[in-house]
Amino acid sequence: MTLTVYLSGEIHTDWRERIKDGAADLDVVFTGPVTDHAASDDCGVTILGAEPDKFWHDNKGARLNAIRTRRGLEKADVVVVRFGEKYKQWNAAFDAGYAAALGKSLIVLHGAEHQHALKEVDAAAMATAEHPEQVVQILRYVLTGTLPG
Repeated sequence: MTLTVYLSGEIHTDWRERIKDGAADLDVVFTGPVTDHAASDDCGVTILGAEPDKFWHDNKGARLNAIRTRRGLEKADVVVVRFGEKYKQWNAAFDAGYAAALGKSLIVLHGAEHQHALKEVDAAAMATAEHPEQVVQILRYVLTGTLPG
């Protein structure tokens, strides 16, 4: 069985690479958003033209990014949403809610400091993990039925 796993959330740490490296021997296809922050922010105005108002600048980019995000979430078997320590990831919360509404298997990844703030998101998840390695262990268990040794 091949799993398609969409990796959503913060882009400032190496959590995606840690999951991909740990799951390299598993039958998993990883997808996700554009993680080049500048490209993600400026795609709309670069492709469709400049905007003097920052709201419309951001709106154009958000709409273009939503094409990729919606498709990725809809095609995924499992959605992993990472909430980092440094920034508020409103887009990650939106992705988690959208994935839950689609009935996707949701794994939420965050530290203990966000436990209270994300209690509703955690309640919608199949699992809540604190470390990327735990996500790898979940994927390994789902695909092979084996526990970490």
